Amino acid sequence: MNLFKTKEKYFKFLIYLCVIILINIVGLTLFFRTDLTKDNKYSLSKASKEVVSTLSDPLTIKVFFTENLPAPHNNTERYLNDLLEEYSATGKTKFNFTFHNVSSEKAGMVTANKNQQLADDYGISPLEIRTVENDELKFKKAYMGLVIIHGDMIETIPAITSIGGLEYKLTTSIQKLNNKVSRLSNLKEKIKIKLYLSSSLNVVAPYIGLGDLSVLAENITKSVEKLNEKHLQKIDFQYIDPTKEKNISKLFENYDLMHLTWPKIPKKKIEKGKGSAGIIIEFKDKTESFPIITRIDLPIIGTQYQIISPEELSEKISYTIETMIGINQEIGYLAGHGSPTLIPDRLAVMQGQSQNVLNVFNELLLKRYSVNSIDLKINEIPESLKSLIIAGPVEEFSDNELFKIDQALMKGTNIAFFIDTIEEKMPEQQRAYGGGPQYKKLNTGIEKLLLHYGVKLEQAYLMDKNCYSQTLPQERGGGEQEIYFIPMIDQKNINNSPLYMNNIKGLATMRMSPLEIVKENVDQDKIKISRLFSSSDQAWLMKDKINLNPMLITPPATEKDMQSYPLAYMIEGNFTSFFKDQKIPTKEIKKENIDEEDISEEAAPKLEGLSVSKNTIKQGKNAKIFIVSSSALLSDQLIDPEGLTTNSTFLLNIIDHLNDHDEIAVMRSKQQAFNPLLETTPFIRSLIKSLNIAILPCLVILFGFVVLFKRSLRKKKIKLAFAKQ
Repeated sequence: MNLFKTKEKYFKFLIYLCVIILINIVGLTLFFRTDLTKDNKYSLSKASKEVVSTLSDPLTIKVFFTENLPAPHNNTERYLNDLLEEYSATGKTKFNFTFHNVSSEKAGMVTANKNQQLADDYGISPLEIRTVENDELKFKKAYMGLVIIHGDMIETIPAITSIGGLEYKLTTSIQKLNNKVSRLSNLKEKIKIKLYLSSSLNVVAPYIGLGDLSVLAENITKSVEKLNEKHLQKIDFQYIDPTKEKNISKLFENYDLMHLTWPKIPKKKIEKGKGSAGIIIEFKDKTESFPIITRIDLPIIGTQYQIISPEELSEKISYTIETMIGINQEIGYLAGHGSPTLIPDRLAVMQGQSQNVLNVFNELLLKRYSVNSIDLKINEIPESLKSLIIAGPVEEFSDNELFKIDQALMKGTNIAFFIDTIEEKMPEQQRAYGGGPQYKKLNTGIEKLLLHYGVKLEQAYLMDKNCYSQTLPQERGGGEQEIYFIPMIDQKNINNSPLYMNNIKGLATMRMSPLEIVKENVDQDKIKISRLFSSSDQAWLMKDKINLNPMLITPPATEKDMQSYPLAYMIEGNFTSFFKDQKIPTKEIKKENIDEEDISEEAAPKLEGLSVSKNTIKQGKNAKIFIVSSSALLSDQLIDPEGLTTNSTFLLNIIDHLNDHDEIAVMRSKQQAFNPLLETTPFIRSLIKSLNIAILPCLVILFGFVVLFKRSLRKKKIKLAFAKQ
């Protein structure tokens, strides 16, 4: 009997072992994963699946990642591997990836050196990371990058230091490469690149710090040849020596090229001369230019001249080509009217003039879009634009300019308004004597447009007790100073219902003004209004005597004088034109800009019966309006170049939503690591602490007694059973 039971145990063991082996074999081919995270952080987004499944040609990713790195970098490597596995499962045969071992401990010195050289050739350099070994802080060089190869196109991500935003970077890079290959393959004419470099500059080059300028043309030619290989041989390059050409001076007056002149210098045996340098890129009716030699005026040191680096040159040419052939979707940015600029004015920088430049915002936009700066005094708003950004204008718009904005909205162009109601200016006299700024209420004309569409802007600054706290230095008494005009928006005051607002759990704002929906101006059947965020219920307004000195701002005495104010709206639907029942405004022309010859009878003969008519679009197509009551949200102080903070994510998601890319916005929101705890009352906090400190241990002890009691009962039952036998 005992022998049979022993054989039965071994037989069952063998069966179980076979089942386990078979399950593992099946799991190699048939497997599934379940992502239990709230935002599906470890699963591919819908946008990623669509991009990978629509690849036109096979795509390869080469990963260069040093193995056995300390936390958190080892987690980054595992996450990257899992993510690429997900891409591969979706892309199937058109998506491949390889991890190249750059660690000599495992791959061997020869293989590791070969892979390290390959990484360097792709522009991936080792990073210096900190490690702790035997209670000692050490620094170690590690490769943590990858390169994406699609046809002859290459996109490099040289540094992957965290999992934040990694899927977004990969998907947008793959999408960009795929679009680039498709566009270049379908080009019927080539992109013309012309290098203008005067040989006469070689004479003065050694004396202005440019070294041997004679090899510059050859180096640029080689760089463009490499770019031509990556751009499917669609570049037509030409080198022109302006010294040998005639009638070329006008060319340099119209383009951003450098023109140098110098007197006769007998001591150096240099004759009087001139020279020019720059690059012009042409495609169809589009032309762009940039200098290859720049002048920098430095204090004490003086004037310096610099030649553009090969890396910067390749980057500028590639970006210009991408913009010209329309790889990235184009969006509009309203220039002029005192709005902040996206690109610094080189002349203003050299003259030491202060500028309001949105460097970081421009950098974030250019990663996904091509930006078309539009001056309404000169240009029309292109009908092809899906969206237009109007940020912080301070000068009044003419009726003709407002008409252009209104009609663009009627045609279906989505508009993002970042509108200030108060202008802060520092007069030169007060700047010199240390005085404070002056504040002026703005009336640019945009206000009446928005009022017609249903949104009223109040000319006041919003103060909020829930605000940024500044740590004061010891010489000022230490402690914290509350900056009431920098409200911090909590999650409970953010509308997370729209997909593009998902996972936005906090925002930092500055110099905001309250918004109000004018219901009588809104057709409820045609217009949908979504409040995106508002202040806390401890906010109040500063209207008349405006002074933003934190030491002089005092909150209201009672909470009755404080309330929550809406600060941002998304409005969508079929809007009615502001100029529906008005005469079409004509463009104003100043007398000094009129040439008498242009208005002579010979130049413009009159024809009887000739008339020109232009219709106003009275009822628009479906369009979106985003309105927020401050342009400071776009400033470099509130957003980061990597686009990882909630402020940056919010702005980019808004732009994507206005361009019908909600799937990209959802994917970007997954990267958000900002997850603050919900605010509770002191009683609730004490209750939770008591639960963790006392109640939970008591429950564990009680559970232990229950288990002990059950075991004792089981022992008694066993004793009784044997006693009966």
